[in-house]
Amino acid sequence: MKSKGWNLRVFKREQRSLFGEILDWMLTPLLLLWPISLALTWLVAQGLANKPFDRALVHNVHALAQQVKLGPDKTVEFNLPQPASELLRADETDLVYYQVRGARNEHLSGERDLPLPRPNEPKGSSYEVHIRDDEMRGLEVRVAYTWIRLDAEGKRPALVQVAETREKRSVLAAEIIKGVMLPQFALLPLAVLLVWLALVRGIKPLSQLEERIRARKSDDLSPLDDKAVPMEVAPLVVSVNDLLERLKDSIVTQKRFLADAAHQLKTPLAGLRMQADLAQRSGSSEDDLKKSLQQIGRASVQATHTVNQLLSLARAEGGGHHLPQQRCDMAALSTEVLQDCLPRAMDKGIDLGYEGVEPGASGGQVQGNLTLLKEMLRNLVENAIHYTPSTPERQGVITVRVLVDPYSKVLVLQVEDNGPGIAPQERELVFQPFFRALGTNVDGSGLGLPIVKEIAQQHGATVSIDAASSSAAMPGACFTVRFGLA
Repeated sequence: MKSKGWNLRVFKREQRSLFGEILDWMLTPLLLLWPISLALTWLVAQGLANKPFDRALVHNVHALAQQVKLGPDKTVEFNLPQPASELLRADETDLVYYQVRGARNEHLSGERDLPLPRPNEPKGSSYEVHIRDDEMRGLEVRVAYTWIRLDAEGKRPALVQVAETREKRSVLAAEIIKGVMLPQFALLPLAVLLVWLALVRGIKPLSQLEERIRARKSDDLSPLDDKAVPMEVAPLVVSVNDLLERLKDSIVTQKRFLADAAHQLKTPLAGLRMQADLAQRSGSSEDDLKKSLQQIGRASVQATHTVNQLLSLARAEGGGHHLPQQRCDMAALSTEVLQDCLPRAMDKGIDLGYEGVEPGASGGQVQGNLTLLKEMLRNLVENAIHYTPSTPERQGVITVRVLVDPYSKVLVLQVEDNGPGIAPQERELVFQPFFRALGTNVDGSGLGLPIVKEIAQQHGATVSIDAASSSAAMPGACFTVRFGLA
């Protein structure tokens, strides 16, 4: 078990730092490009160091080429004065070699072992100087050479070469590199420091935003100022403001719900206490005691009903998306609910019936939570029973229908009664918790229809209220729950 826990700690992903990631992405390319910059500087320095010394080599080649003449017997002659020869070899740093060969490749002057141009190297026109890199006596040399065509058609041209070791060039290239690289050694730490300071300054608005949020009181849910932050942070602030707005609405709803619930429970609890006090009075008769007990029973039933409705509403609001869902046969569910509500309907003399598709028929199913759907249907039927009067002269009738829309193929659930109905101006208000229409003279918790609406929304359905008939006295009410397409 210890080994397993250690492995979990090893593979656990650490929290990333935004500052560190940005710093890595900025400094890593800088540090990787620096060696590349060194290499490119070296190549450029080599080219720059070669140019002045190459020009000197070219000048020497031209000077020696002027001493190549065609003799009276048509042979190539080369005469180099001794001072010129000494001047050619007067370099204190590098070794200088030269070579002159005639038209028949005979050696005329200079070092015999100076390498000849390669066969594939261009000869060009007469006195045109070419430069190449070569090796002389184990040393790297820079060679300038030219071919001289003196007369003769069909004869090979004469060759003049001047070679020089590369010591001065290396020294000059090193000086150029030091001149470029030494400032970079000083500038690189400065660049890293500037990047660090720029990141600190760039992330400062996030720190300021954090400080403003931390300085707020626990009950301060006002929106943050999205104009006081950079554009890149503004979407985050807008999202936080949206969350704060929804949280504020949720808290307001919760407070109102708790206040209304306390108000609704206060009445039956006060009735219980009053009846208990009446029962404990001295001199109370047995009939008075029975009446008090009956009142206590009715108040306890009302309180229990209110608590159950509150629990049902809380379950519908908080758990609809997390409860398991399945294919629910609404026709079978309606039949089951009607059977449960039948005793209460019979007590009031109400005719309770069902119309629509048969249980198990195609199209009569919806995807949802069986418990919540049953709670929704039960509240609709109990609400109709509660508010529908029934007399010998005019019997109350409640009909539950499960229909399939022939055009859209969606499922429609209807609960219709022939009671007093709901006024058009109150049809939206009855879905608010604890709202009760005036003039009904019927006790209730005011939570049944809010529960119906919440469960319907959890299942993607809509609830509407219409008059069941055109009668002015008793228009009745028809509650329609229209489910979305499966």
